[in-house]
Amino acid sequence: MLRCDSGNERYGALEGKRVHTEILVIGGGLIGCAVARELSRLAVDITLIERTEDVAEGASKANSGIVHAGFDAKPGSLKAKYNVEGNRRFAAYCQEVHAPYVPSGAMVLAFDQEQRQHLESLLSQGIQNGVEGLRIIENAEILALEPNTNPAVQCALLAPSSGLASPYELTCALADHAAVNGVRFLFDTQAIRLQKRENGFLVTTNHGEITATILVNCAGLFSAELHNQISTHKLSIMPRKGEYYLLDHEEKPVFSRTMFQTPTKMGKGVLVSPTGHKTMLLGPTAQQVEDALDVATTAEALASIREKAAMTWPHMSLRTNITTFAGIRAHEAGDDFIVGATMDAPGAYEAIGIESPGLTAAPAIANALYTQIAQEHSYACKQAWKPAPDLPKAFSAMNLEERAQAYARDPAYGNIVCRCEQVTEAEIRSAIHRPVGARHVDGIKRRTRAGMGRCQGGFCSPRVMEILAEELQIPMLEITKFGGQSRMLTDSLNPSIKEDKGHV
Repeated sequence: MLRCDSGNERYGALEGKRVHTEILVIGGGLIGCAVARELSRLAVDITLIERTEDVAEGASKANSGIVHAGFDAKPGSLKAKYNVEGNRRFAAYCQEVHAPYVPSGAMVLAFDQEQRQHLESLLSQGIQNGVEGLRIIENAEILALEPNTNPAVQCALLAPSSGLASPYELTCALADHAAVNGVRFLFDTQAIRLQKRENGFLVTTNHGEITATILVNCAGLFSAELHNQISTHKLSIMPRKGEYYLLDHEEKPVFSRTMFQTPTKMGKGVLVSPTGHKTMLLGPTAQQVEDALDVATTAEALASIREKAAMTWPHMSLRTNITTFAGIRAHEAGDDFIVGATMDAPGAYEAIGIESPGLTAAPAIANALYTQIAQEHSYACKQAWKPAPDLPKAFSAMNLEERAQAYARDPAYGNIVCRCEQVTEAEIRSAIHRPVGARHVDGIKRRTRAGMGRCQGGFCSPRVMEILAEELQIPMLEITKFGGQSRMLTDSLNPSIKEDKGHV
């Protein structure tokens, strides 16, 4: 059995056992980790289970990373309520856990009179939702603020409270904060069956059984399926795939704000946006799919992105494109968030249908569930709730003096592993030893950006694998890209290497 530095049990810990926890959180995405982090204030035993081998392996690793202002959610909906509340909390929330946040602002563009009328409706709707600072601006002001915008634009809705975040970095930071406050994380642990019992719930997993007094369902794309096992009020998740282009930071982003187009019933439309790491993102598409794990990109969808993005950015260049990718959104048939107690299963709580603006709403959703659970079950808070662990400043963001000081503390800062993103050996080793640390190549990538640059890991992956093998004390042949059977190496030319513990 592997253990992370905080002592939290990891892979296979339930094999052949039945264990009890007071509160069980199902799902290690952004919402699950945010909820676990808030619940860790309580003086009770808490466990989070995740079907994959790391946090942020689902929708949380592949979305636009936009902190939405809240003007496009239907007034009176939970999406509107939690979007606006989450937006107001977001900057301080990221600061608390040392996750990146950029207050960028956004525009929604209109190119004809019909779209102008839609923007006026969004403005009215946003004001009704409580969004501050919204206004419609005309062509001249748009081009003064964002000169690379299509000059054919007629007007735009300006939303200064929109921002940029890194959903996977935030998820990792929330998991760390939960872990240092005692939350147990069990990975490679999939909830297969839920049963309501007299004093709680019995959860059958692929590694044994867990009993819990309180159940919190944050299982994303699989949340409705689990809900339906304990409730007569049936729900349905319809997976929606969104595909993207990602451009390198070789050139400065040509827009400082997120540039939306007038939305449709399928979503907020194709955006052209900077990211918090000074790259550029184009997309997403919106396609309903049958397979909740279908993250393949398609030529048709990517062509659609190119065509639509060119409407915003007529001189668009994909010369610096470094990757395309897809993410899946958990769209619930009722088209709103479902947050709170499960109607006919006392002791069960849920966050279901958390698609966009789920990232923005995460602080508010987590606080709502924490408050409801604490009050309804009279749980006491801990006398001392530890702050989030500090994260070292990225070497790429250090000045020369800071780099010299870092090297003096740890000479491994002198070894650049990822040249594209300027990630050092010291940072990679540190990522493995975080409270909920990296256990595979993608886990390193999401915590350090090693492999996220121009070569997409072509140069740094072998060294990253060596460091993982050394720190985890496992053979190189056991290193995976994202857990399971995604092994980076299939065999060795030298039979003796198979017995080696990674020092190759």
